[in-house]
Amino acid sequence: MISLNGATTYLNNSIAGVSKSLSHSQRRVQAPVIVSALSSNNNGPGERNVTLLMETTLKEMREASPVVAVEPKTTTVGGGVEDVYGEDRATEDQPITPWTVSVASGYSLLRDPHHNKGLAFSEKERDAHFLRGLLPPVVVSHDLQVKKMMHNMRQYQVPLQQYMAMMDLQEMNERLFYKLLIDNVEELLPVVYTPTVGEACQKYGCIFRRPQGLFISLKEKGRILEVLKNWPQRKIQVIVVTDGERILGLGDLGCQGMGIPVGKLSLYTALGGIRPSACLPITIDVGTNNEKLLNDEFYIGLRQRRATGQEYAEFMHEFMTAVKQNYGEKVLIQFEDFANHNAFDLLSKYSNTHLVFNDDIQGTASVVLAGLISSLKLVGGTLAEQTFLFLGAGEAGTGIAELIALEMSKQTGAPVEESRKKIWLVDSKGLIVSSRAESLQHFKKPWAHEHQPVKELVGAVKSIKPTVLIGSSGAGRTFTKEVIEAMSSFNEKPIILALSNPTSQSECTAEEAYTWSKGRAIFASGSPFGPVEYNGKVYLSGQANNAYIFPGLGLGLIISGAIRVHEDMLLVASETLAAEVSQENFDKGLIYPPFTNIRKISAHIAAKVAEKAYELGLATRLPRPNDLIAYAESCMYSPNYRNYR
Repeated sequence: MISLNGATTYLNNSIAGVSKSLSHSQRRVQAPVIVSALSSNNNGPGERNVTLLMETTLKEMREASPVVAVEPKTTTVGGGVEDVYGEDRATEDQPITPWTVSVASGYSLLRDPHHNKGLAFSEKERDAHFLRGLLPPVVVSHDLQVKKMMHNMRQYQVPLQQYMAMMDLQEMNERLFYKLLIDNVEELLPVVYTPTVGEACQKYGCIFRRPQGLFISLKEKGRILEVLKNWPQRKIQVIVVTDGERILGLGDLGCQGMGIPVGKLSLYTALGGIRPSACLPITIDVGTNNEKLLNDEFYIGLRQRRATGQEYAEFMHEFMTAVKQNYGEKVLIQFEDFANHNAFDLLSKYSNTHLVFNDDIQGTASVVLAGLISSLKLVGGTLAEQTFLFLGAGEAGTGIAELIALEMSKQTGAPVEESRKKIWLVDSKGLIVSSRAESLQHFKKPWAHEHQPVKELVGAVKSIKPTVLIGSSGAGRTFTKEVIEAMSSFNEKPIILALSNPTSQSECTAEEAYTWSKGRAIFASGSPFGPVEYNGKVYLSGQANNAYIFPGLGLGLIISGAIRVHEDMLLVASETLAAEVSQENFDKGLIYPPFTNIRKISAHIAAKVAEKAYELGLATRLPRPNDLIAYAESCMYSPNYRNYR
């Protein structure tokens, strides 16, 4: 909230400064007016009074302020325009003050993405905000703008060009960007996020135009709180942070991993209704071990090897402490694409002191569990009656496995240790068995069961005879024809989930899964695949996209004022998503609902997550709303234009 007295002081000081500048320079110039553009979402009487005060003061300045007449000089700078601040007279090595003027009207308004409406400014708004002549005379609707932008987007043949066009639009007209994304979510989701965002991160140094978040590098050690205060927005509710060490299945991309937090937060707003101004993307730059990037002249990050050990831990601790100090107890910190060894440690270390969530461990687990619950409608039986085999024992694989075990325990009442025995994992050295326990990383040890060693995936499939095969390895084309044929030999309807991103890293394609299983597979993937025709039948495959879960989960945490994330919230999010799959979806072979209804789905997930937060005593927003679904929907950001006075 902006205090009235503070705003008055700021405005008076600004005007006084301008008057002093005029008197001192004695030039014939109009005073640069500094105006604080208030968000259209602020409705308090204090803000309205500030706005009225500013408008009145500006009117008086325009109508009553005398213009200082001076004798014309024989020499001018910059083609006849007076050099008010002496910038053009300064030499290149002479420091000058970077004066800026922020005006809530005219040319500057058209370059403010939060308030710009482009050709949708009405005739009245064009008069009120000095836009005459700055725009073509036509006035178009918001919907026509969306239609035009989609027409333009479809002209691009290269997905990365579409990505860059969307990012440019976000920097030019924020509400048009989100309306475009919401109205065309199924078509544009692969553009702003997986798989295109992977290529964008790989080439981020070349396509980087302007910062869309905070870059906090080792250079800022000891000053992270100061850096956070440089971000213009103060009421941050969600932070997505990465250190770029394990971007999708592409490895260490260092500072160029920023595309991931930017993309995730776009989805938080579009799919979960979190206000854009409440979202903050952050990249922690502790160096990179990617030799190609270190030798790339266009690389935008620190050119040094990654910090590890105590140096890394101390830097991350300073970051976590500064975030909590600056934004409070209830800011959601989402860890994204950290390497396994850091991801598990950070989640374990801060889950009891901060509102933290790891999307790779917990979000992926929740969306996969939802797909498994809904797939039982097609294969029959209960979750506890299935046998699971994972290719990949990293943060995604072990995270999914643990949530499955928790859900089985919840359904059967059996100890979670007993439920884990139905779940087997294969890593780069083969099947994880008890004889390997001494050499295993701590997060793999719960999955070391009694069995003879097996080196190859196909051998593990034939030995374990799983009903569900899940790929989270980041290794493309590892679900070979032999593997899928083996799955099909002892399952009438084998469940095959190839989850690795981007598309090039997927364990198999939809076409391979349906063809090699003779059309019997229940298939879903991490990256989108188009329809597949086999033996005259068209098969549609679902996408196990984390975007089904994290926007609704984040909204539920925010509307309840939750202070911690509990595993029961993830379970209820999975169950809620599974319940959204209709019989019509099942008839098409889908185990996930279409994204066209994602905001409604997110509202339902948010309501269930908030309900669980209240049950667990983790909610601070009191009293609890009677209708949590209606409350969640009422809190969701709308991209529709606002009318300006």
